[in-house]
Amino acid sequence: MPAYGVEWLELLLRWVHLITGIAWIGASFYFIWLDNSLLAPKRARDAEEGVGGELWAVHGGGFYHVQKYRVAPPELPAPLHWFKWEAYWTWLSGFALFVLMYYVHARTYMLDPAVADISPALGIAISVALLIGSWLFYDQLCKRLGFDHEQWLWIAVIAFVALCAWGLAHVYSGRAVFYQIGAMIGTWMVANVAHVIIPGQRKLVEAKENGVAPDAVYGLRGKQRSVHNNYFTLPVLFIMISNHYPMTWGHAHAWLVLMAILLLAGFVRHFFNLRHRGRTAWWIPATAALGALVLAVAMKPATLAARPAPAFADVQRIVATRCAVCHATAPRQAGFSEAPKGVRLDTPERIAGSAAAIEQQAVLTHAMPIGNLTGMTDDERATLGAWIAAGAPMK
Repeated sequence: MPAYGVEWLELLLRWVHLITGIAWIGASFYFIWLDNSLLAPKRARDAEEGVGGELWAVHGGGFYHVQKYRVAPPELPAPLHWFKWEAYWTWLSGFALFVLMYYVHARTYMLDPAVADISPALGIAISVALLIGSWLFYDQLCKRLGFDHEQWLWIAVIAFVALCAWGLAHVYSGRAVFYQIGAMIGTWMVANVAHVIIPGQRKLVEAKENGVAPDAVYGLRGKQRSVHNNYFTLPVLFIMISNHYPMTWGHAHAWLVLMAILLLAGFVRHFFNLRHRGRTAWWIPATAALGALVLAVAMKPATLAARPAPAFADVQRIVATRCAVCHATAPRQAGFSEAPKGVRLDTPERIAGSAAAIEQQAVLTHAMPIGNLTGMTDDERATLGAWIAAGAPMK
């Protein structure tokens, strides 16, 4: 498919992924908030009929009365609304986008010869194996630790993700490490829906239809996985936007940066979940803010060693050879029909005008060239840095 067509396909997939993701996340946030905000039913009749909690709300000019049953209502209502396609379409569109960007263009976005000189086929095989294997590991953790060891379960999950991130940092580019971890967690989330939550709900419905008392364990399992999905949401959202912040995935210790941000994001979600239960733990956002500040300071790039300012002709040669193959009015690199993000470096004026971006992307973080496709050397990066430190003169 021509590069222009690929860009349109990527746009449509990203749009679908965003729309369905909003629907899924909105449902997750709402129902967890609802569970955390329920009060005991006021009417004795409701409690006798199995109502475990209720809530009154006003929204959009109307009043709502929501009730949740401890297990199931005496009789099944019709219609009964299910929430699953938001999750399925979010994953399907996200995985299709992942394939289009990282599998089809593995040498561009997934692999970095400076990290590991492996073939695209091997890189893709590792990715697929982790998507499947990580879900099996997480699912077994949940089944074996049950409901009474949530703290140990979370410790094991965090340790496993950290181990995967560390290992992937020795195989993939920093950007691909972030997205692979995001794809793994996203796969856990949709698999929770498809293999635990929805089947459990079907068991409850079938029991009522057959006149049998439903087993409450199916509801408990579904609730556990729903809560897990709720905590996974903010970390995955960060990974979705991390592409715009190469200071994170372009860092020399990107996997540590990733783990720190994922933990901070989960910590923030915990604050809101507690708040919805009536507990306002202000120490959580305060600690998260302090953690973010410490992380920002720790991530700050080291000052470049001073060296004589190079001639602009040397800078122009480096940019033309290493950068302008993509960042030009007519890119020469396969797979690009337009300059990425509209950044063009094919004239002296454009090079000088993009000095700050060149410093951030190529000198300090090594995020560019993508996957170091053009083989920019450390000496060339230092030359660009010296030119920028001298004020980016055009002479």
